[in-house]
Amino acid sequence: MLGLGLKNLLNKFIALLCFAGVLSLSACGTLTDLKTDVSERIFGREPVDAPEPLKEIKETASSKILWQAKVGAAEDFEFSPVVDAGYAYAAGANGEVVKIDVSNGKSVWRVSVGEKISGGVGVGGSLAMVGTQKGSVYAFDISGKLLWKSKLSSEVLSAPKYFDGTVIVRTGDSHIYGINADDGSRKWVYNRTGPALTLRSSAGLVVDGGAVYAGFGGGKMVAVRADNGKLLWEASVAQPKGVTEIERIADITSLPVLDGPLVYAVAYQGRIVAIDRISGRVIWNRDISSLTGLSVEDGRIFVSHTMGSIYALDYTTGKTFWRQADLKNRQLSAPVPMGNYTAVGDVEGYIHFLSRDDGVFSSRIKTSGSAVMPQMALINSNTLLAQTRDGGLYAVQVK
Repeated sequence: MLGLGLKNLLNKFIALLCFAGVLSLSACGTLTDLKTDVSERIFGREPVDAPEPLKEIKETASSKILWQAKVGAAEDFEFSPVVDAGYAYAAGANGEVVKIDVSNGKSVWRVSVGEKISGGVGVGGSLAMVGTQKGSVYAFDISGKLLWKSKLSSEVLSAPKYFDGTVIVRTGDSHIYGINADDGSRKWVYNRTGPALTLRSSAGLVVDGGAVYAGFGGGKMVAVRADNGKLLWEASVAQPKGVTEIERIADITSLPVLDGPLVYAVAYQGRIVAIDRISGRVIWNRDISSLTGLSVEDGRIFVSHTMGSIYALDYTTGKTFWRQADLKNRQLSAPVPMGNYTAVGDVEGYIHFLSRDDGVFSSRIKTSGSAVMPQMALINSNTLLAQTRDGGLYAVQVK
């Protein structure tokens, strides 16, 4: 169901469509451009409702910023840092990619691709990879030397992934590409047709065991073969409901999460589901809406609700262990489990640490006044790395 704020924007949507109807074809550009523009106007970066003021908490843990660094601002894109073998990799919209020593926050190298980057960094196979707004993928070696560039069909809004000699990339026009990791040549492509109106998001993909898992508009999730892009199965995470196109948006805008024989996914204005990885059969489902996603650790699923609640659920049934509801409208990141704590970032740059057992706030720290990106990365069991919209990188420790 739509929140009150989004319902209040319905008239704006109708007005936009009417306005678009009187434009000439040459002025409108492509239908894809129009859909993107409408999505950006209705589901923009500014919160529809003001964030709930933070309440005082009794801290039972201590958190501190170990170091901070800078990369380019995110602008209209979303970037997620990645940690690999003692180093962090991050990118900004200005075209800069940085490699940082996570022990001290010092830059190892910085390079520029010479065009606007639109998605996060992927690392694997001794490569660091980024995608751009113009649909190019750049691959660097671990010393920062450019190895190859590959041109795809549309902007790349998420981090490329590596698997067994193949770089797997998702583009904004619902294509998934398999690229030869040695030279950037194309191996295969998977394509699907989306609904009339979708949310423009940085939803990426996960690769494991020879399969690629990705969620799409209309609440569909697929598994395709990593070696040739052939479809293994398709499952429904959510069914579009409502009368208007806005009410019927039920997109998967976050990463699926793998845990043993199951893959978990959640949709905006939809459900959270557990799916059998072999057959694609839905094991259980529950009505929870999320834009930024979920995580799984030690038998519990942690999910950030669209409206600002955080849930801890049983991974076998979806039953609620606890719900923390004091972060309403704070545009939360995906939760990050950290042993005794679960961390989430918010639109004002705060990182909140909740008790894993009951969801009570344990600690809170502010990075900057800028929003924390939807995906944070773990450096170790008690330290995470957060990237903010203004380009800040923060290593935050909790004890």
